[in-house]
Amino acid sequence: MEKKLYVGNLPYSANDATLNELFSKYGEVVSAKVITDADSGRSKGFGFIEMSTAEEAQKAIEQLNDKELDGRNIKVNEAKPKTDSRSDRGPKRW
Repeated sequence: MEKKLYVGNLPYSANDATLNELFSKYGEVVSAKVITDADSGRSKGFGFIEMSTAEEAQKAIEQLNDKELDGRNIKVNEAKPKTDSRSDRGPKRW
């Protein structure tokens, strides 16, 4: 079963290919995506990786969390499901 990982504190020079190359050392990468700003196209400093198995994902977390990539210590952990952040803002209007 595929497992999605969150990768934070990325250097702004990192791109999808950088993540794919880095994580492929620990298993099959299904997808690699650095999140970018819609207006500027600049990296937001985080991204997501999908590994083909939970075991490969766990190995990548153990090997890469807090490791240096271009002068920054990246953070790697299991991605959490996306929530609707709009529901957390202000009073509800009926």
